[in-house]
Amino acid sequence: MIESLLVANRGEIARRIIRTAKRLGVRTVAVYSEVDAELPFVAEADEAVPIGPANPAQSYRNPEAILAAAKSSGAQAIHPGYGFLSENADFARAVVAQGLTWVGPAAEAIEVMGDKINGRNLMASAGVPVAPGTTEPVADAAAAVVAAREIGLPVMLKAAAGGGGMGMAVAGDEEAVAREYEKIRGFAERLFGDPAVLVERYFPRVRHVEVQILGLADGRVVALGERECSVQRRNQKLVEETPSPALSAQQRQALLTAAVRAGEAVGYRNAGTVEFLFAPETGDFFFLEMNTRLQVEHPVTEAVFGVDLVEAQLRIASGLPVTVPDTPSGHAIELRINAEDPKRFLPGPGTITSWVEPTGEGVRVDAGYRAGNTVTPAYDSLMAKLIVHGADRAQALERARAAVAAFEVAGPKCNLPFFGELLGHEEFVSGDYDTGIVSRLR
Repeated sequence: MIESLLVANRGEIARRIIRTAKRLGVRTVAVYSEVDAELPFVAEADEAVPIGPANPAQSYRNPEAILAAAKSSGAQAIHPGYGFLSENADFARAVVAQGLTWVGPAAEAIEVMGDKINGRNLMASAGVPVAPGTTEPVADAAAAVVAAREIGLPVMLKAAAGGGGMGMAVAGDEEAVAREYEKIRGFAERLFGDPAVLVERYFPRVRHVEVQILGLADGRVVALGERECSVQRRNQKLVEETPSPALSAQQRQALLTAAVRAGEAVGYRNAGTVEFLFAPETGDFFFLEMNTRLQVEHPVTEAVFGVDLVEAQLRIASGLPVTVPDTPSGHAIELRINAEDPKRFLPGPGTITSWVEPTGEGVRVDAGYRAGNTVTPAYDSLMAKLIVHGADRAQALERARAAVAAFEVAGPKCNLPFFGELLGHEEFVSGDYDTGIVSRLR
């Protein structure tokens, strides 16, 4: 096992990684920006190194600052968490070039799967189902219209280098295709430094289901169940659960097999997630993207499989074996507690004046903040994740309702009231919902 670990992240995921590392006897190093100095993850690490101002480009997205912190602290390995530099192939290469251990997949896998066009083409060649779409970037708005005509409207336009639900737009007619193409192209160039855009068929009623994979040190790729991620706003997830209430046993097995095939196609090592769109009317599913990192929603998989995925990551990175559980138990749900308005989901940062976490059987809270901390507009609005586990979905829902009612957050805006509404809504409770459920609630 590696002996010292720098966590190149912040907030709840930094705390969560530090917690497992400490349990394993691994010395931990936190890095932090000026505005994060008082957050819990900084105090909980064995050592903490300041790396710059609030602007992520000058701190958490600054490879030079993070590598300098690793050198000064004597860290042996770097765990990137999610977001920031976690899917930056050049950073992964730089870590390895410095003689450090990268807790993640090889840079080559990150690079291939980070480009949506290359990724979908590779998946198609490996026999993984992909949605009808372009196999090359569309050159201009006129080419996008021609592609949409061939694929069939409506279509989704996507930034090839995008991720996390960003750089996407739906177009229902040719005029909208041309308009949205220009918007996505400009957005992609500004945010990702890559203007490439692809066009795919859009399915109005679809579910978003993903599979957790582990590429083991011995070369095998295994799947640890699926996660249902269809409760979204602005193409970004709010609720995840496992197992998916949409899948039959046969459909689940087909999905897991496809995910393993996807991992094998890129020689995947460490933890990753293969995302699919699932059409409940037909039972068809299509590859969406591969996230070459730990997912925000990994705790629901941990709850039902009784596994620590961060420990698995550290063991794989150390070249050690991982015991992979065969059978999940029960049902788990995760709610993302964000500093945002529960009606329109607009960010509402501020200083936390009260923070009371729920407790009880089957209840887990992964929080990045506590009372007295300030949620700043410099970063994502996620404050905490509320995870509940029950013997079945009915019990998990019951525990989720009680936990939401007991969770107290004052100061910033908070989306807890939305979850109170969702958990009592007939469509969600039935399990028969899709990615449009939030818009129907609003």
